[in-house]
Amino acid sequence: MKAAMRILVIEDDLEAADYMRRGLSESGHVADHAADGEEGYALAAEGGYDVLVIDRMLPKMDGLSVVNRLRAEGIDEPILFLSALGDVDDRVKGLKAGGDDYLVKPYAFAELLARIEALVRRRNPEQVETQLSVADLEMDLLSRRVRRAGVDLTLQPREFRLLEYLLRHAGQTVTRTMLLENVWDYHFDPQTNVIDVHISRLRAKIDKDFGRQLLHTVRGAGYCLREPS
Repeated sequence: MKAAMRILVIEDDLEAADYMRRGLSESGHVADHAADGEEGYALAAEGGYDVLVIDRMLPKMDGLSVVNRLRAEGIDEPILFLSALGDVDDRVKGLKAGGDDYLVKPYAFAELLARIEALVRRRNPEQVETQLSVADLEMDLLSRRVRRAGVDLTLQPREFRLLEYLLRHAGQTVTRTMLLENVWDYHFDPQTNVIDVHISRLRAKIDKDFGRQLLHTVRGAGYCLREPS
């Protein structure tokens, strides 16, 4: 399972910041928030973050100034600019100031998370995982092989993606919204039973013949893949 990341979100739109923090928390990470550039700079300067997500237009100190100052002081944590300023010149300014990536609002949370994870992988390439497991359930991402108790399991592509996501968040409750965005690439709820159908099929393949249940329904919340209690 991926290690939790500590992320600093510097965003003056409180509703947008709350949405981002909630999504990062649901994905198993820890997100701190600063509502203006000065507070964000002070927190970032203390260090200890894996990634900084910074808006361009901030009160007290704008995002470009925050990044310029951090880089001038030798603070080298990966920085993702997140801004409504999306022209080529704006993106170039952000990257030249010291940003490592630039995402334009409005955005899909799945893309934001993927970009954050990509920045961390670039900084720590040894952290890239090729195998995931819970109990005696194993997935090899390179060979795309899935086994439980040494028995090979045959999964359809969507079932593989679903199981991979559950394995990456093992022990956590995965919500319907998280699955729709990350497995189906939907940024809205189509109000169908597509998730229920695939969960049922996946459960039949990974649990039915093995005695101990790994895939659990969390009533009113979502699903959890975890070790038997």
